[in-house]
Amino acid sequence: MEMPAVPPRPSSAPPPPPLAQAVDLRVSKRLLWVGEAAYPLHNIARVFTFVLRPRRKEATALFCKRVALSISVATGFTVLIWLTTSLASFGQPGDSGGGGLITFVWIVTLATLAYFVSELTPVLTARSHFVLAVETSGQSTAMVTSADPNHLRQLVGHISYAIDHPEAEFTVRVEGISASPQIYHFGDNINMYGGSGNVGIANS
Repeated sequence: MEMPAVPPRPSSAPPPPPLAQAVDLRVSKRLLWVGEAAYPLHNIARVFTFVLRPRRKEATALFCKRVALSISVATGFTVLIWLTTSLASFGQPGDSGGGGLITFVWIVTLATLAYFVSELTPVLTARSHFVLAVETSGQSTAMVTSADPNHLRQLVGHISYAIDHPEAEFTVRVEGISASPQIYHFGDNINMYGGSGNVGIANS
């Protein structure tokens, strides 16, 4: 009976770029460790790679809707204030103070638009990442990234091999990444747990 071919031990990842968080991806005793998080190999449902892309289209569309709504509301209030103050001051000399209210409305509107711009900017400036995702039969998914896409494709094969071969063990260094669902599109409803501050995994 021909024995299944044992894949070579995975090579180490290229040095992570500045500010990237290096973590260990390790298979040992039927557990897949991603940083400090452990995933039983028998609970892994899928191992795959994909490009994690910023939600630029969705974010831009939402920004445009918010801008249009904000300007419409401000314009409506401006017209309402002007009509109200004009009727109130009809036949009376002097200014009724409507100009001050209108100025306040547009100051608030500009502040709101500035906030919308601050939310849009991180999405537009975010870059795409080629990542490896490990889905479990539960709700969690572990993700890692690397400067070398071929390195991640290699790891897919090694993790898949380890699922069917209890004796398989290896350890490699991969790169961490912080990925917020408000900024990135995760494809088919990936749920991530354990990142820092947002989603990321145990360590993305």
